[in-house]
Amino acid sequence: MLSAKLFGENDIRMVECEIPRIGENEILVKTCAAAICGSDLRMIQNGYMGVDEDHPLTLGHEISGVIVGVGKAVKNYRPGMRVFIAPNFGCGECKSCREGDYHLCGEYEAFGINTDGGFAEYIRVPDKAVRQGCVILLKDSISMEEAAVFEPAACVLNGQERAGIKKGDNILIFGAGPIGVLHALLAKAQGAGMVFLSDLSGERLEKGKAVAPFVITGGPEKIKDTVMSMTGGRGVDVCITACASKEVQENSFDFMDIKGRILFFGGLPQGKDCIQLHSNILHYRELKVCGSTRCNAGQCRKIAHMAEDGSLDLRGLITREFELGRFLEAVEYAESGQGLKTLIRF
Repeated sequence: MLSAKLFGENDIRMVECEIPRIGENEILVKTCAAAICGSDLRMIQNGYMGVDEDHPLTLGHEISGVIVGVGKAVKNYRPGMRVFIAPNFGCGECKSCREGDYHLCGEYEAFGINTDGGFAEYIRVPDKAVRQGCVILLKDSISMEEAAVFEPAACVLNGQERAGIKKGDNILIFGAGPIGVLHALLAKAQGAGMVFLSDLSGERLEKGKAVAPFVITGGPEKIKDTVMSMTGGRGVDVCITACASKEVQENSFDFMDIKGRILFFGGLPQGKDCIQLHSNILHYRELKVCGSTRCNAGQCRKIAHMAEDGSLDLRGLITREFELGRFLEAVEYAESGQGLKTLIRF
């Protein structure tokens, strides 16, 4: 089979390798679609711990496909089933795992991160991932392409659950990339009131509004006046920083209404991750600040249900598709920032 493997910094190769063999408690999936994530691009650009010439890694953690093999001890799954694969699984025994938060396990594993992922024609789903509910069945109404973007949507859902978004909340999102647009779509699907979207790039704001026409857009120089004007000077209930900017995180406090919640969704570069926190604003407005990372299988299932019942439409996020053999071209396109989600089709 053909696989896109990382061998080190800026060293991604198309490799022919054997189709994985599965054990009695495992599942073999033929990949149908896999989306490129910003973390894939960072791993390619910077390399990744433990990945080298002797230990290459197949990237890809946003995956949909069809089951083509099941171990003899596997129940409830059979060949031919259409599935989405939630990428994160844990030890199964620690406090986080007992609470269903396998993505927070100290020994967590993830497809395309520390075990072979979905930029390959076949993927082996190990015993732990099967037992922890990572293989999620898809209804026929859901395309494989849309299912491939369930994982980033579930990461967004994790963040919004941490921020406690409620019906009628006014939301401000900094960053109009795929994650920022996902935040807008999901917030509206959960009953948000006004949704403001800000970015340095006017072109990205236009693309965001094309996918989420309800958003109120503004660049850095205008967004505060827009927010304050439209909220009667109160500010927003929730501010989400979906970009890796120290300045944006520090300035987010200035946009908040009483009892507002700030979500730091995008991480900052290592060594630049200490910010000045506006203590008095936090104190006197009774604000809450939280962070989020990754997602669990339950959140992936909730996204699947929202897509199935029509309350969340993710199809507009996919702006270009490539065959696996054109993976390097797909990476170049994704790095250019021209689109939102770039998809590999099989």
